[in-house]
Amino acid sequence: MPSGKLQVIPLGGLGEFGMNCMAIRWQDDIIVIDAGMMFPEAELLGVDIVVPDLSYLIENREHVRAVILTHGHEDHIGAVPWLISEMNIPIYGTEFTLAYVEDKLEEHGLLDDAELNEIRAGERFKVGPFTIHPIQVTHSLVDCVALAIHTPLGVLIHTGDFKVDPTPTDNKLFDLHAFAEYGKEGVLALLQDSTNVERHGYTPSERAVRPRFEEIFSQTRQRLFISCFSSSIHRIKLALEMAQQYGRKVALVGRSMNESTEIAQDLGYIDTPSGLLINPGQIKDYPRDKVLVMISGTQGEPMSGLSRAAVDNHKHARIEGGDTVVLSSRIIPGNEKAIYRVIDHLFRRNAHVIYEDGSMPPVHVSGHASQEELKLIINLVRPRYFIPIHGEYRQLKLHAELAGSMRGAVGNVLLIESGDILEFDELGARKAGEASVGRICIDSGSSGDVVEELIIRDRKHLSEDGFVLPIIAINKLTGKIESQPEIVMRGFAGAPSDNGFVELAKQTVLATLEHSSKEEMADYGLIKEKIRQDLKRYINKNTQRRPLIMPVILEV
Repeated sequence: MPSGKLQVIPLGGLGEFGMNCMAIRWQDDIIVIDAGMMFPEAELLGVDIVVPDLSYLIENREHVRAVILTHGHEDHIGAVPWLISEMNIPIYGTEFTLAYVEDKLEEHGLLDDAELNEIRAGERFKVGPFTIHPIQVTHSLVDCVALAIHTPLGVLIHTGDFKVDPTPTDNKLFDLHAFAEYGKEGVLALLQDSTNVERHGYTPSERAVRPRFEEIFSQTRQRLFISCFSSSIHRIKLALEMAQQYGRKVALVGRSMNESTEIAQDLGYIDTPSGLLINPGQIKDYPRDKVLVMISGTQGEPMSGLSRAAVDNHKHARIEGGDTVVLSSRIIPGNEKAIYRVIDHLFRRNAHVIYEDGSMPPVHVSGHASQEELKLIINLVRPRYFIPIHGEYRQLKLHAELAGSMRGAVGNVLLIESGDILEFDELGARKAGEASVGRICIDSGSSGDVVEELIIRDRKHLSEDGFVLPIIAINKLTGKIESQPEIVMRGFAGAPSDNGFVELAKQTVLATLEHSSKEEMADYGLIKEKIRQDLKRYINKNTQRRPLIMPVILEV
């Protein structure tokens, strides 16, 4: 075994949902597996997307050789534009994944200089000292791969996102044989998707949705609206096939739905017969029982097609009593309120709403492996070390316990989080320090303005306590106050109902000015800070609130 250290450094995705990004390092060569984003929690006010802090890669930019993508979901490719804007390294991905990446890079003006390399399942390629073998896996998206990474110390297998679907709709079978072969040869470490570790049994095949779709199509007498993730190519393909079978024209509503379907058509994943698709503007021209509307907005996004149609605010997609609306997707944790708000609006329109409710056959199936599939892959690979990836801490912990219970199939279980540096050498494996990790908040996605923590803190402050503007007019010749101070308050609910509070606030400002010397009065920066401090003390004492106080001095 060669002497040297192999490092695995998760930069996101371990201990959280989304922002999946991992660096693999041997000596002076680094490859990056995925570069994903996540959608912000409610407390990140005004932030559109969140990407991982790439400081570790930027500090080691001369050693970074490539980014290799397992599949095209946002939580695996969403941060590629930010990575490529910092270091223009080669990008490797399957045909479908690269089609999504091209759109993203074009949107950010980075496509012309980008180096995109198409990979195929089963065809090995080299990057620096690493030989990478993409392995065909099944997931809720098409053209997904796991990666067997041959390093000088042994093989690392990174599963990406997967489930073991025995009957995939595109007939591209999960390559269990490749995993079994690696199990015979010996695997240093298996890094496995933890997303569904809390689910017992097996995840149903994508084909399990077909019986429910047939039932819905055969029973619907009015317009039919189906909302699913725009990346769910299997689901879109099934809906189009059903529409053709039941004599319905199909309108695609929403930019992401149009873009994904167009890419899938171009690459041959979806075959649409001539005349099946219509423009959204033509929906009204066909009988109500002859139209299917594929509409984006399955997570209740405020400006999505479905959210607008639910409140009768969409130019073309109008939902009326008797129409059927199908939400063919899972509820992503944190989006419950927004989704149920949309469902409530749909019920108000007297629509028949079908969403994931545990009934069989299902209207949606997951794209991630449940416990029995996770065990199957572990038993086939029999790794020396097992590392759970992709999930919140409880899922990583449960996954570690699941693998630990499989004595004989797993050597050692290593539980790490984003930022931990896991080091392998001829003596074994251990945590060897920490890399700088975190999150970068981005406002208005495409323009890419980074939002500092301070700004988010100010937004939170404003949202909770509002702001107070004391306005003082000072004669610039005499230095005297021209009139009584004005107090403007917005979003500040702490003031007592009578006007005595505002009057006393004005007196507090006047007292500050009266007790200031001519020299202080001439220094507006100083006098503003004195007013702010005194007013802050007065407001906090009387209301126990801390609004943002911004004194304004007008020279007259």
